[in-house]
Order: sequence, then structure tokens, then C-alpha cells
Amino acid sequence: MTHVIEDVMRRERGRLLAGLIARLGDFQLAEDALQEASISALKHWGRAGVPHDPVAWLMKVGLNKGIDQVRARRREARNADGLADVLPDHARDDSPDAIPDERLRLIFTCCHPALEEKSRVALTLRSVCNLSTREIAAAFLDTEPAMGQRLSRAKAKLRSKGIGYSVPDPELWPDRLGTVLSTLYLIFTTGYLTEDAGPRDLCREGIYLSRLLHKLRPNEPEIEGALALMLLTEARRPARIDGDGASVPVDKQNPALWIGAHIREAQAVLASAMARRQPGPFQIKAAIADCHMMRPGPDWAQMSLLYGALWGFEPTPVVALNWAVVLAETGHVAIALQQLDSLERELAQFQPWHAARGHLLHKLGRNAEAADAYRCAILTAPTEASRRFLEVRLRNLAE
Repeated sequence: MTHVIEDVMRRERGRLLAGLIARLGDFQLAEDALQEASISALKHWGRAGVPHDPVAWLMKVGLNKGIDQVRARRREARNADGLADVLPDHARDDSPDAIPDERLRLIFTCCHPALEEKSRVALTLRSVCNLSTREIAAAFLDTEPAMGQRLSRAKAKLRSKGIGYSVPDPELWPDRLGTVLSTLYLIFTTGYLTEDAGPRDLCREGIYLSRLLHKLRPNEPEIEGALALMLLTEARRPARIDGDGASVPVDKQNPALWIGAHIREAQAVLASAMARRQPGPFQIKAAIADCHMMRPGPDWAQMSLLYGALWGFEPTPVVALNWAVVLAETGHVAIALQQLDSLERELAQFQPWHAARGHLLHKLGRNAEAADAYRCAILTAPTEASRRFLEVRLRNLAE
């Protein structure tokens, strides 16, 4: 029976938690109530069998548990009765349609801009993806107690500030959507940069959340762009590290190893987004990724134009860095190096800047300077695979 409950919770916890938060108005209360409901299920399902609709059963029992906690906490029948007014409709109807999908509200609440970035990611993983506190701590190289405190502070902040559990009003939608998509993409890239060494695959979690958001809020081009970008990146997973454990640049990867289903889905989603003629940064980044994967080789000229468009949305040093690298591949190496050098003040502590500079210096035949740049990049390489890749490039300078 335990495995049945675990399976239901794994698939439906986000939906259940979102529904309970909507009714009880408190993250921690909803989590506690759902935990108590799952414990009750272990006893009752083992005796009477699994109910026709386990999700509706857990929602009904969880809501009862939550109301019981409110009664015990407040000891005021009037307040408890006020909450109890919502109970009969859910108690009488155990059909799937009786439980509205509140996960979109939950995602927006977890990703509220009042929370700092790391807390947004952690709360989303805990509430929507059902990662344990231990798993989230491992992903961020934190201790479990420290991550537990972070999650508690995030919930308390939402409660103390009276942040509404809702999708924002239409005039706030663009700003809040950007925060949500940035959070989901950060979840994805955290998994990518850690090479999925943690207990849960955060790349797949990011894609899951993006698909969920796309399902709950269709026809939003930036959601489609973010999903397409993650899918294209994930499609390259089998080819991104060679037999020696070194990273393989996209243009050097074996396309036969790419996940074709992901590519086809991404291209269809991206085409749908672009047809709406509402360009945004995630759509442009996805288009750049698509151009990078073209065969027989990347469309560098088109990528350079796309970076120009991206600059209009995100005029940041990192975009300038990537644009310069692409510009070099179109034949303008000296100009690209000048652009990189102009970014030294902002990016001197940014590892990819040193790696890119080494690459451009090598293209210009300035191998001694390239070696120095590669050594700096190796010292702060984010992964073992990227370190090995740079070490190979450094050795090749001497050949």
C-alpha cells in the first residue's frame, strides 16, 4: 500500500498542495494537512482498499485535517466554521473535475519577485515538484537544516506580506511571467551545470514545470520559447560529453546521438510561438539554440542577427560575450576580441569570459596569451567535463 500512496503523491502532490493552499490560505498548514492525509491513507486504504479517486479522497481528508488544525490553533468555532463552509462541496463530490487545477497559482506564488532567486527555486521544487528538503539541499550544496530554514523563511515571508495566492492581474502578467520563466530556467540550468549529479534530475524537473505551465496557460509565446529552449538543450544530453569525460561543443557533437523527439517537439513549439509575432528573449534564445544545431553546421550569421535582437531585450555583459563568440565564427575574430576585452571590468571573475578569450586568441595565433586565458578558465571550471575540455585545448596549443 505504501508504494500506491507514494505513486499518487509523486504524480499529484503539486495539484493537491495547490488545491489545499487555495482553500486554507497557508503554505505550511496545507503541507501539514496533506502529510496527515497521506498517513491516514496508509491506514484506511490498507483496510478498505484504494478509493475510486485517490486524489479526491486525499483532498477531502487533507481539507478536514487543515480545518481541524485551524480549530485547534484558533479555538474559535466562528473562524473554523467559516472555513468549513467550503467543505461540503468537496466532501460530497469525489469526481476528478471537482478538484480544480490550482498549480498555475502555486507556481506564480512560489516565484513571487518578493522572494530572492534561490528561495523561489527551492520553494518551487518543494511545492510543485515534490523534492524533499534533503534533495533540494543536495542540489544547491547546502545542508538540510539550512535549506529547511530557507524554505520556512520563504513561506513565512509570503504569509507576512499577505502575498495573494493567485495568478497576477493582466497588467502585471508580463513582469511576473518573466520571473516565473527565469525561475524555471534556473532550475533547468542548475541541473545542466551540475551534470545531473544530484539525487534528482533538475533538467527534467525544469522541463516538467515548463510543460505544466504551457498546458495550464497555452498560447503564451514566451512560455513556448522557454520550453523549446530547454528541450533543445536537453536533446543534446547524450552527445555533450565524450568518452574521455570532456565536454563537446555543440558544433562538434554527433547529431546522431541527439534526442530527435525533443528536437521535433521544440521546433514545433517554437514555430507556434514565432507565428504569434510577439518576440521575447526566451523565443530568441531558443531560435539561437536551433540555429546552433543546424547541419552541416551552425548558421553563425543568423545567430549573430538573433543576438542583436536579444540585446534589445537583455543588454547584459553575458549577452555581449556570447554575441562576440558568434561574431568570431563569422570571420570577424579581431573585432570580437576587442569586444571581449571591453568586457573585462564586468566579467573578469566570470569563467566563460576567460575560456572564450582563450579561444579567440588561439584563432588569432596568439597562443601564449591563449594559454594564460585557458589556465585561468581551468582554475574556475564549473564542472569536471568543462575542465577536461579546456585542458585538451591547452595541450593542443603546444602541438
